[in-house]
Amino acid sequence: MTIKEFARLCGCNPQTLRYYDHVDLLKPAKVDKWSSYRFYGEEQALAFVKIKNLQRAGFSIEEIKGLLDQDQPAILRAFDRKIAEAEEKLREIKSIRQSYQKEMNRIQEKIDAVKGKMLQSMRAYDPTDEFGITPEEYAKIIEKVNLFFDNVAKASPKDIGYEEFDDDEATGEDKKYLDLLNDSNYTVLYEKHGWLHVRDFFGEIGALEDGTDYALLFRVDQSKGTYDRAFGFTILGMMLAKKPEIKCSVSCSVGDSRDGQNHFWFLKRVSA
Repeated sequence: MTIKEFARLCGCNPQTLRYYDHVDLLKPAKVDKWSSYRFYGEEQALAFVKIKNLQRAGFSIEEIKGLLDQDQPAILRAFDRKIAEAEEKLREIKSIRQSYQKEMNRIQEKIDAVKGKMLQSMRAYDPTDEFGITPEEYAKIIEKVNLFFDNVAKASPKDIGYEEFDDDEATGEDKKYLDLLNDSNYTVLYEKHGWLHVRDFFGEIGALEDGTDYALLFRVDQSKGTYDRAFGFTILGMMLAKKPEIKCSVSCSVGDSRDGQNHFWFLKRVSA
């Protein structure tokens, strides 16, 4: 029978049969070499029913091919295995559902704790000499940081990271950030060495671009005094203030200098 007749018998459309032919699930019994018309035998309808139901049950094309020549008991055992897999997946989803809210609450508590420490640190910090900004400008930066933490729990597309290291702590994270300077995935857009204050060069740093990953790397001399989280978040806030609506990822690492001078690198990720 023609493909249209066979499709009518099986209760499907011819396109489905053409697809089954294309993926080698159900080949026509005969293909006319002149017209390329497909012809099917009535007994192939049983194979169609087997394929259709295995596909509906979630079996892959390759799995179905391996079952086509199996007898009924083997097919039913395959269905039993698929049911067992689905039941296990359902149990897993139910378990995730139960833990979801607890985990969300724990993360929110952590965000609130970090936010509280950060805001406390920033409010106690005087950025006037280092960054050359007014109290009014700094208040707006603090407001942006506060807003950032509010957006974290909402999966904000703007992502800010911050790392801080002590001079006597040669951590793996410190090495990771220094390795960015030799990472082919990153390019240095700007660098400054031997500076006294961030205000001396901040205006030379280019603006951020949408959809781009950046890294700010500071290594500062201990003579600058004790720096804390406020240092990194202040410059992050100042950079984001250049384009308030920007959506990008900016990470910042602040650590101790090894040579008694202040160093800064502004890097851009150029490939995945």
